[in-house]
Amino acid sequence: MGGAIKSILEQRLDNLAVQVLPGAGISNVLAIETGRAELAFANTVSTVDAINGQPPFTAQAQNVCNVATLYPQYYQVATLAGSGIASPADFRGRVLSTQTPGNTGQAITVHLLRAYGMTDADLAGVSYGSFTDSISLMKDGNADIFALGTSIPASAIMDLASGREVALMDIPDDGLLRMQAINAGYERAVIPAGTYPNQDNDVATVGYATHFIARCDLDPEIVYALLDGTYTNLQDLGSIARAVRTATPASMGRDIGVPLHPGATRWYEDRGDE
Repeated sequence: MGGAIKSILEQRLDNLAVQVLPGAGISNVLAIETGRAELAFANTVSTVDAINGQPPFTAQAQNVCNVATLYPQYYQVATLAGSGIASPADFRGRVLSTQTPGNTGQAITVHLLRAYGMTDADLAGVSYGSFTDSISLMKDGNADIFALGTSIPASAIMDLASGREVALMDIPDDGLLRMQAINAGYERAVIPAGTYPNQDNDVATVGYATHFIARCDLDPEIVYALLDGTYTNLQDLGSIARAVRTATPASMGRDIGVPLHPGATRWYEDRGDE
């Protein structure tokens, strides 16, 4: 997706060169705030934490602006079938594997534990590693829970399901309410039945969204070109992230609790009621 956006911007704006760097939901927000990047992908819940100065951020972000909400993300909790883990309340004393610090999925896991009165210390063990590491731990029976935040179907869970029988865990309504008390950006999301092998029922979980962010002082013309190019090429971008195909100016510009960049404000005004 980053490479596709690079091409769109460089085709639309003369003498503009875009460098694409690796990152993650939390580290990307920090990169924007500290001036190490001008544009980034981020996750709405992490950006809201940054704007409010909530952990894992140590101060309120002053130069992070929203540009566009792109597509939904799903917090997914996979357990080994027969593990006896039916809800987050059952995590105590078990081994959990999740994403590395700097990733939104890891921060959500911290929020989930907090929502149920736990920290890492209440678990038998926690591993912060790559998806590959988590899959290996689960397949070998050295972890009981794999928690990640990404789109569906997640290739990591598909890989895990190819070697072990897994179950996706529901996060009940009271759990969602507890998490919304920590971060108002969380919303209900449903992983439809059949998304994964042997998943016969819908799974209710916590949702958020991937969005574009930019430094608030970035040239509005660049942000305008980014939005115009993205919207014009939604179908092509959908070959990379399928869910982005259904984006509309209304969904892209919805209020998520992060100030809108001036260039984005102008673009949404120009699109009118589309």
